Amino acid sequence: MLVAGVDVGAATAKTAIVRDGVMIGWAVQPTGDYVEEAANEVTQKALEVAGIKMADLDYVCSTGYGRRAVKFSDKAISEIICHAKGVNAMHPQVRTIIDIGGQDSKVISVRPNGTVADFVMNDKCAAGTGRFLEVMAEVLKLTIDEMGPEALKSAKPASINSTCTIFAESEMVSLRADRTPREDMVAGIHRAVSRRVAIMGRTVGYRDTVAFTGGVAKNIGIKHFLEETLKTEILVPVQPQIMGALGAALLADAKVGTTDFARDDRPKDDAASIMQSGEI
Repeated sequence: MLVAGVDVGAATAKTAIVRDGVMIGWAVQPTGDYVEEAANEVTQKALEVAGIKMADLDYVCSTGYGRRAVKFSDKAISEIICHAKGVNAMHPQVRTIIDIGGQDSKVISVRPNGTVADFVMNDKCAAGTGRFLEVMAEVLKLTIDEMGPEALKSAKPASINSTCTIFAESEMVSLRADRTPREDMVAGIHRAVSRRVAIMGRTVGYRDTVAFTGGVAKNIGIKHFLEETLKTEILVPVQPQIMGALGAALLADAKVGTTDFARDDRPKDDAASIMQSGEI
């Protein structure tokens, strides 16, 4: 069976191609202003890597905030479920996932079989997300790729009292006026984000092993301060951005051909509803 998982997030769109349970191609690109177009483009790129065509696919599952815009998708599934499935396939020892993307952050508790035990999510505020880091990078005249390495240079992270984007930006202005070293300001930002996410996840709990996914997982500064805050080593998958797309593809691979799945047109794709129905 040839299946695909398409994860359309706020910052990036990702597609994973799976043949009989094995990933044979994947691609990542910025989402941009046109979600449907991004989903089409990133899927075509992944298909080229896999050496197949769209017509060869038996089933497609979509996930992420833009999952409904993927017109060629057969099924839309919550990214919570897909991240758990994708990480479990690559790292079955993981019991807690910290996922930080451009628009939201979440902490997911995972059962040994890759299903979701519990989760908590922040999608109402920029604090604790990639967007917060992007805004702070602009204020400090750094690229987003420079932020993590810069944070690790600090021996004395600045105290950032607010993770509200507007108030934190004002704090940066004050710290610069006090001639605070830039690396200390950057480290303070990373520590504030890490603590915000760590506190958010307390209701779920942190069980070993902890994995870090999403685009922000590429930021070594956030990883460092999460490990410092949680007092545990954190695993980062080789391609942390595509775990949701991989999970969506694996769910399609597992379910394709079953009558209940193929004919299920219910709009029940949020994690809470699916958990209640027992579908995971």
